[in-house]
Amino acid sequence: MERIPLAIVGCGGMGHRHLYGLAELHRAGLSRFDLVAACDPVADNANSLADQAAEFFGRRPAVVADMADLVPLGVAAVDITTTPRHHHTLGVTALEHGWHAMIEKPVGLTVRACNRIRQAAAHRGLVVSVAENYRRDPINRLARALLDAGIIGTPRFMVHNTVGGGNQMLISVWRHMKDQSGVLLDVGVHYADMMEYFMGPITSVYAQVRLHEPVRHNPAGAGEEPQASPAGVYTRWQKQMPADFEVTAEDAVYATVNFASGAVGQYIEDHAGHGKGLWSRLIYGSLGSLDLPHDRSGHPITLYREQGRQVVDDGRLLDLVPDFHLNRATATLFGGDRLWRYDFPFAETDRKLIAVEYDDFAGAILGEHPIDVDLDQGTRSVAVSYAMLESGVAGRPVTLDEVLNEQVDAYQREINEGLGL
Repeated sequence: MERIPLAIVGCGGMGHRHLYGLAELHRAGLSRFDLVAACDPVADNANSLADQAAEFFGRRPAVVADMADLVPLGVAAVDITTTPRHHHTLGVTALEHGWHAMIEKPVGLTVRACNRIRQAAAHRGLVVSVAENYRRDPINRLARALLDAGIIGTPRFMVHNTVGGGNQMLISVWRHMKDQSGVLLDVGVHYADMMEYFMGPITSVYAQVRLHEPVRHNPAGAGEEPQASPAGVYTRWQKQMPADFEVTAEDAVYATVNFASGAVGQYIEDHAGHGKGLWSRLIYGSLGSLDLPHDRSGHPITLYREQGRQVVDDGRLLDLVPDFHLNRATATLFGGDRLWRYDFPFAETDRKLIAVEYDDFAGAILGEHPIDVDLDQGTRSVAVSYAMLESGVAGRPVTLDEVLNEQVDAYQREINEGLGL
């Protein structure tokens, strides 16, 4: 089997999560990568990742502080898992070295940063993958198959609402800072990708944006019981963060979304909700509707037809799409190529989906298929999130083309200036 020399660039929480995904793929006998380096200017982080890699793979990757140090190691691909401020500079550097790149979402901190990577990637013939995991969930794959098969007819309307969080820190301080990747970008790109995955291209948005909680609380920093930590990897860093801190990025958006198909979406992403939490992702069509579960939960889809008299939320969903099959890696990792539900602890689900990202990246590098989430799609997700923020500033509907072309950038302007763009 051809092995691709790989470096993980950025060895904090997300870098460790990606390592666990690579190890999951390795245990399944599907990995085409050889992890040769852990790259991070923070030596403790790089050494932590390298030590765990040695346990997983039986060989410790080299520890380096700078991407320039990767050149003599024969690297062919890099996985960029730093904080978003650095994605565009590291992505461009990787492409200039002739390396394929997988870049964590958001692929760039602003649309202009994304466009810089796109310019560097043009005509180079290199693979750039955006590490977007939600659409790779087997349940979301089934949902897409049901939509493609016309099971609910022509999609007309989508509801995507999520409310919760109160005044609690979401994973880390930087996710609440406008110049680092505010939460509406950091989480919003996931949901933007899912909206376009299910409903097709978004053309415009009209949004109201708010900052409800100007001070956030970090329980781990206050010596309290740590908050939920995705994949269990962030708590040690959270303990070093302040117990309370002022934030600079908005935490709630309420929007109307228009799709090229003529469909409409209602979108609420409120990370400051107190009281009862809310999650809903609903798609209404000309023949029925789909009630979709939370990503990475493994819970089933509920199909409603005949004015709600016909309800399907079990294995009969698969009978409606007899040609639906998951790809080899997903089927191997999740235990079947035709799934309507699954039941794994979150940390295991998380690393399985990252393993699928790696498998897709390797297959694209080896010419087996196009990349699933390419640089253009990753840029669109960033643009959708910023279109909402730009609409909030402009007080009017904003088209996606205006944002992609950098014609509307009032919200992003100070971020770009801080990045030197």
